[in-house]
Amino acid sequence: MTLSFFDQFSIPHILGLPLIILALLLPPMMIFKTNRLLHNRLTTLQAWSSMMFTKQLLTPLNTHAQKWANTLLALMLMLIMLNTLGLLPYTFTPTTQLSMNLGLAVPMWLMTVLLGLRTQPTNSLGHLLPEGTPTLLIPILIIIETISLFIRPIALGVRLTANLTAGHLLIQLMSTAVFVMLPTMTLSATITMLVLLLLTCLEVAVAIIQAYVFVLLLTLYLQENT
Repeated sequence: MTLSFFDQFSIPHILGLPLIILALLLPPMMIFKTNRLLHNRLTTLQAWSSMMFTKQLLTPLNTHAQKWANTLLALMLMLIMLNTLGLLPYTFTPTTQLSMNLGLAVPMWLMTVLLGLRTQPTNSLGHLLPEGTPTLLIPILIIIETISLFIRPIALGVRLTANLTAGHLLIQLMSTAVFVMLPTMTLSATITMLVLLLLTCLEVAVAIIQAYVFVLLLTLYLQENT
């Protein structure tokens, strides 16, 4: 059986069970909890990072939009866990699947649009037509702005999928090159392995940054509709 580089994005099975179930159940188990009166270092770090995230993203929003803090924080933590989980051996990254990313992007984007239509319909519809537009350009601009509005969730899902897929493919290509060159070209294989280690560190940063960008764009959409 001939394998391709894209086989790493297919769902692996162990004893007939898909590993995506483990990938989806593991992130909630990694959230540290305690029943003690005093917090330990892990829970203190978790609380500090959550506070900094909330302060960084939601400070420009009004009070009504800041009620989304728990939802956006939970979404970002889930994306970080799922993105970094796929860098471990014998695991699977669910966020490399476009269907899952669109399943996250479309409902969140739709909630921001529906919130704007309910709270301030005039301002939300006003984004479709810039002020001072010539009369002849009004129909064209409305069509263009409407298309750009509906493209937003697609762009969210495709951006996350493309960045993670590109990084995983590059790691796969370089690791394959190391195994091929190791018997005959030891020096080149060693240099490639060092580059591969640096690329792996970069991919960890990309996994975290892409989760942040995903949530950041949602907050920008929320800011327009509140």
